[in-house]
Amino acid sequence: MPLLSRILLSLPLTVLQAPVLAGDLPEIQKNAVESNRSDAAHWGPDASKYVSWSTHTNRLIPVYTFGTKGAGDGIDLTSYTGENSAYRDESRVRNIYGFVPTRTVAPDAEYMDQTDVFRIQKAALESGKKRVILVVFDGNDWVSTRAAAIWKSGKVGYDSGRGTGLHMQDYDAHGTSQFGFMVTSPHNEGTNVDVNRQTVSNPGGKIRGGYDPARGGLTPWEPTDDQLYPMAKTEGQGDVHAYTDSASSATSMTAGIKTYNDSINVDPTGTPVVTAAHLAQQKGMAVGVVTSVTISHATPAAAYAHNVHRDDYQDLARDLLGLPSVAHPQPLPGVDVLLGGGAGMEKEKDGGQGKNFVPGNPYLPEEELKAIDIENGGKYLVAQREAGVDGGERLRQAAKEAASTGKRLFGFYGAEGGNLPFQGSHGDYKPAPGWKTRDLSYTEADVIENPTLAEMTTAALTVLEKDPEGFWLMVEAGDVDWAKHDNNLDAAVGAVLSGDEAVKTLTDWVERHRGWDETVMIVTADHGHYLVIDDPQMLVPENR
Repeated sequence: MPLLSRILLSLPLTVLQAPVLAGDLPEIQKNAVESNRSDAAHWGPDASKYVSWSTHTNRLIPVYTFGTKGAGDGIDLTSYTGENSAYRDESRVRNIYGFVPTRTVAPDAEYMDQTDVFRIQKAALESGKKRVILVVFDGNDWVSTRAAAIWKSGKVGYDSGRGTGLHMQDYDAHGTSQFGFMVTSPHNEGTNVDVNRQTVSNPGGKIRGGYDPARGGLTPWEPTDDQLYPMAKTEGQGDVHAYTDSASSATSMTAGIKTYNDSINVDPTGTPVVTAAHLAQQKGMAVGVVTSVTISHATPAAAYAHNVHRDDYQDLARDLLGLPSVAHPQPLPGVDVLLGGGAGMEKEKDGGQGKNFVPGNPYLPEEELKAIDIENGGKYLVAQREAGVDGGERLRQAAKEAASTGKRLFGFYGAEGGNLPFQGSHGDYKPAPGWKTRDLSYTEADVIENPTLAEMTTAALTVLEKDPEGFWLMVEAGDVDWAKHDNNLDAAVGAVLSGDEAVKTLTDWVERHRGWDETVMIVTADHGHYLVIDDPQMLVPENR
């Protein structure tokens, strides 16, 4: 993004003289936070309050695939949906969970399981596909996608199904795109671990996973009569089922197993498992990980690392970067591209990271950042946030250099909280107040000196495309989840739109590089939250 555009986007809308319409999304969010009431939408089971729940749910999650239709058994989405849904068969449900959860076998299930996302990638790699791409909108469910689509398209274009309005919905990849939805429930919630010994003390945890369509719905758009079930609570109609966290759900998508919440690529007993990225690397393919949040947060970590707990951030980063870690004293090879946030953070103590925690940056200690740099004999060309330097341009140059010299690329950026700046629904960097974070704003430097997710995606492709064997790539729009934990509809829609720009970056690249015959891309989310749209017309710009 040009420097002038970054400066303009960092300014308040009043400075830009953009019209602020009564009832637009930032105003809806602002008024809802002030009054805890909104006619447009609410979060949680209580419609009389704007916020009555602020975390994950056990909702079905949409899955968009590209390059899959007609690509063969195991790749085509119909291998896992409709009559081929594993949830129609008790033995297949047992294979997924290791047990048969109560009220989870459903003869009329149309949905797939989250572990099937891994199976598609594995089948694509085995079939010889040159590029396998997984895009994860952290925390984005069907309802949130619809809210963003209404806002962007300016109309209520659908009330069920795939939908329209966003690029990931409208782009059909020359007839090879498909749509489905999946169960995201984990193996269990409540597993206790020892980070230093990398052990699990109570395999099975406290609350088992599963999915009851009678209470959760057969589709993501079907309302449920049991308002407490998505929150792993009950109104006396049956057993509860645990809702997933990002670590367990990402592990399901990258490694194909159900595991406990907080696990990074280890099974319910704590045993490490192989991911799609590892399989790709074994075939000689390059591996890349891109995220709008910190480099070793749950989803990007689950692309490649191993740990019994997601909060062991430094060790997870070490795995990603090919350094010795608590899980791998003899280090993994490391990824070829790692781009994300975490720069500028400092922490002197962190009980969640074990005895080998190094004070300083909680994601990557300074001495290890230096060790991976090619200037000090390491494998990575390092690009970081620099004062007064356009972050997107700096990263573009670094990617070009890494590609031309055959080096790996590491990009370390971030603003407040270590993440990239969050956009609001208008595309500026002044989101409306959240439920907890009442002032989510950024300086001009924050905006200029950090790349966008789309720019990071372009940089990753610049490096990865040089590998003649192909590549595996994860791109995470992690700010969706952060916005939704803050019950911020304005920021959540902005995050979805930002992620959709990254998706378009990917599809445009594929169009320029021999199309979809050699590529499989999956666009989905790791879990949902509890947004309910009460009046979709209020999200339509011209109706405000």
